[in-house]
Amino acid sequence: MKKNISNLINLLSFALALHLSVISQITEAHFSLNLNIRILHIEHTINGASLYMRLPLSYLLADKAQHGIDPYSGKIPYQVPYTRNSLENDRLVHYVDVEQFTIDPEAVGNIAAATTHILSANQELKGYVKSVRLYPIGNEPAFATFAEAKRALSNNFAQMALNHSLHVSDTLIDIHIHYPTQQPLEEYQLFSSLNPGLPDQENTANLILSYNPGKIQIFRSRGLMREPIQIRYSSIDTINTFLKEGLVHIIQGLDHVLFVLCLSLGALALPLLFWRVTAFTIGHSITLSVGFFGFIPSTVWFVPLIETGIAISIIYIAWLSMRQKSIASISSERTIFLTSLMLGLLHGLGFSFVLHEILNINSPNIWQSLLAFNLGVEAGQILIILAVWPLLYLARRRQKNWESNLRYTIATICCAIALLWTFERGYELVSIIQQENQPRTNITISNSKI
Repeated sequence: MKKNISNLINLLSFALALHLSVISQITEAHFSLNLNIRILHIEHTINGASLYMRLPLSYLLADKAQHGIDPYSGKIPYQVPYTRNSLENDRLVHYVDVEQFTIDPEAVGNIAAATTHILSANQELKGYVKSVRLYPIGNEPAFATFAEAKRALSNNFAQMALNHSLHVSDTLIDIHIHYPTQQPLEEYQLFSSLNPGLPDQENTANLILSYNPGKIQIFRSRGLMREPIQIRYSSIDTINTFLKEGLVHIIQGLDHVLFVLCLSLGALALPLLFWRVTAFTIGHSITLSVGFFGFIPSTVWFVPLIETGIAISIIYIAWLSMRQKSIASISSERTIFLTSLMLGLLHGLGFSFVLHEILNINSPNIWQSLLAFNLGVEAGQILIILAVWPLLYLARRRQKNWESNLRYTIATICCAIALLWTFERGYELVSIIQQENQPRTNITISNSKI
């Protein structure tokens, strides 16, 4: 009987190891630097709701394009409105049609107005496009606050210098849409019927800032916003938004999951586990705030450096869990406490990079949002611990070697995955440093804003 149970424990260990291996191949690590971002500022006055929106131009035009060359005629497909096609190295490329935008810049905004829906009292409001601006990605004005959004859409389109070789995929569009109402909206629903069919569109990061006289609320969602988002002026809604984002980040970030998993492996009692997690929490809370407010290097190699360090930290904490003795001494627990604290400082920088993608320093309710995100991260840690530590505890109670086998198996798999990440991220880091050290040639960069 004992042999059968032991075999079952080994089988469960193998299944868990296999599961972790599969997840490591399909889950992205910390950073997605080309995240699709859509920002919506909505101001409510007695005259109606004014929406100031920024999104990639491809989102409005991609579903209208024919991909590839016509197999029958060999000709380039008919060009999408506001674009011109070009065949370059047997590849179809879409450029912005500057002349068409100059003649009727608001027309493309009608696509956004027709697919962005505001519902109030079960009635859909009709939107009217007021202005449209185009900017090359990387050369766009700030759009984090309401004042910046209004300023970005106040430039004179007709007087702008035009870049006739601007790719559609390299272009951002800012749109001002007005929805007439009789009074400011206190509660409404917002959703989008836009479906451009672009890769990774389900990971679109949507940041919604709603402004009513004397009230500002921030809402956060991911994806195409097909399901209506309930907008209400409640502090609880803002807290829930960033609480959920922090929870989702740590659960979907496999490197953080593996670290917390290994941190839990060697704790023989709940008090010991509590102090380990507390140290990690203190560490990452400090650097999450420090990193978010910009008190870190801004060089291009810093992000891959931190990512590489996080991978190495998983290997180290997995090694500590494998050499954990049956009874932990006070000195060893102090060492693990300090180690957890130091490694928490490292992971907090990773958290801050992600938070930068969804929240700006100048955003309203900044401390409220920051605290909610941090609490979400803590909730994610607790869920990971609750999923693993009881299993280890039960195995330890039944038979000592069961817990040892399970702990060694999990730690070994975590270590192997982290080792692979270390090589991948280390290679990226070295490549970036080498590029930085290469002699620079003179490159002409267009400062035109379209």
